[in-house]
Amino acid sequence: MSTHGGAAEDSAFVRTYTLTRGRTRSRHLLGLETVLDVGPGRPGPGQAEECETILALCREHRRSVTELAGRLGRPVTAVKVLLSDLLDADALVVPVTAPYGVSDTEADSRPSSQLLAALSAGLKRKWPDAIAYPQAG
Repeated sequence: MSTHGGAAEDSAFVRTYTLTRGRTRSRHLLGLETVLDVGPGRPGPGQAEECETILALCREHRRSVTELAGRLGRPVTAVKVLLSDLLDADALVVPVTAPYGVSDTEADSRPSSQLLAALSAGLKRKWPDAIAYPQAG
């Protein structure tokens, strides 16, 4: 007696494996609630057809990682790998929205501490091996 779900389950696993080209981790830290929007870039050649579907969905309106995985019917981990590829190509972006933006009513034109924290987190994701310097002052 077999201990797995059969040929259909094996086929889905192989399809997911080939979809991500064997990769199991994304290069970007993406939470389930991370919202994505279409960026100015284009996906590279040889991208999975799911990448075009992701871009079409995000053109309609911003989508979360969870929503994209559900609409594609793919595991979240595999979708995160594809999203990471699209982020690297600037075909997708993680928009900075309120509460991270400075409101028009603020008298101080300096960036908010929330915006600086979001910027710092983004830079750490982009260059995780960068040397951290202690804060001045």
